[in-house]
Amino acid sequence: MEAVNFLDLNATTVFLLFLVGFIGGMVSGFIGSGGAFVLTPAMMSLGAPGVIAVASNMAHKFPKALVASIKRNKYGQVDIKLGLIMGIFAEIGVFVGKEFMTNIRTNFGDTGTDLYVSVVFIVVLALVGGYVLRDAFRCKREGGDVEGAEHITPRLAKWVQSINIPGTMMSFHSIGGKRVSVLFIAPLGFATGLLAASIAVGGFIGVPAMMYVLGVPALMASATELVVAFVMGMGGSLFYAWEGFVDIRLAMIILAGSLFGVQIGAIGTTYVRDYTVKMIMGMIMIIVLFSRLFEMPVYLSDLDLISTISEGTSSLLSNISFGTLALALLSGAFAILAALLKGIKQHKKQQADAEYAASVAES
Repeated sequence: MEAVNFLDLNATTVFLLFLVGFIGGMVSGFIGSGGAFVLTPAMMSLGAPGVIAVASNMAHKFPKALVASIKRNKYGQVDIKLGLIMGIFAEIGVFVGKEFMTNIRTNFGDTGTDLYVSVVFIVVLALVGGYVLRDAFRCKREGGDVEGAEHITPRLAKWVQSINIPGTMMSFHSIGGKRVSVLFIAPLGFATGLLAASIAVGGFIGVPAMMYVLGVPALMASATELVVAFVMGMGGSLFYAWEGFVDIRLAMIILAGSLFGVQIGAIGTTYVRDYTVKMIMGMIMIIVLFSRLFEMPVYLSDLDLISTISEGTSSLLSNISFGTLALALLSGAFAILAALLKGIKQHKKQQADAEYAASVAES
C-alpha cells in the first residue's frame, strides 16, 4: 500500500479550510446533512486525496453534529429515538463502507479513491438533488409557503406506515405517533452509513429517506439526521483512524469554522418553510455535482482509462471545478442568510401586527 499523503498546510490553505468549514457548518445546521457533500469536494479541490478527505470529514462530523442536534432539539425539531435507531444500523454500514474504500485505495491508489468519490457524488447528487428540487417546487405550488400549512405525507410513507409487522413496530413522535416497522428503518440506516463511510456523506440519503419513506417533515428530518451523523461520525473516525487515514489537522480547522456556521444555520430553520429547506438543499447538490463532473477527465486520464490530457487542460479543469464548488458554497450561504433575514423580518412584522391588533382591541 502506498504511503498516506497528507495535505501541506500554509496560511492561505488554513484560511480557506476555515472558511469552507464555516459555510459547510451553516449548511449543516440548516439542512441537517452534516455538510460533508460540500466539505469533502472542498478538501479534494485543495489537494487532499479522496480517502483522507472522507476520513477527516468523518472525524470532524460528530462533535459538530452533536452541537447542532442539541441546538435544534431546543426548538423541538429532533426525534432522538428515531435518530439513535437509524444511527445503530448506520454504524454497520459505516464499517462496510470503510472496508470498501480502503480496498479501492490498496488496488488503485489515491487517484482511484478520488475517482470513486467523484462518481458516487455525481450519481447520488443527480438523483437526490433532482428529486428534492422537484418536490420543493411541488410543495410551494401546493401551499408549502403558507404559514401553518399542514405537512403532506408522501404516498410511499403512507404505505410504509400502513404495514404492520408484529414484533418490529415502533412509534415516533416526528410522524405524529404513528408506528413504523424497524425492518424499514434498518436498510435506510445501513445505506446512510455505507454512503457516509464511502464519501463522508450520509445526510442526503438519510434526510430524504426520512421525509419520503417514513413521512417525517423536512425540518424534523434534517434535525434528526444530525443525531445519526453524530453516531456515524464517532464510529467512522475510529475505524478510519485505525487505518491511519484521519488528518486531525484538517478535521480541527474545519470543525473550528463549522461550529460558528452551524449556529446560524440552525437558527435559520426556525424562520423558514419546509419547501425552502428542500430548495436550498437541492440547489447546492446540483452545483456540487458539476464541480465533481469537471474533475472526472483528470482522474480518468491519470488512471490511463482515457487518452492522456495535457497538463494545461488538467489544470484548467481543476480550476473550473474549484470555481464551481466556490459558487455552490457562496450560493448556499447567501440563500440561507437571505431566508433567515426574510424570516426574521416577517416574524417581526407579524409581532407588530399582533401588538397593534391587541392595542386596538383594548381601546
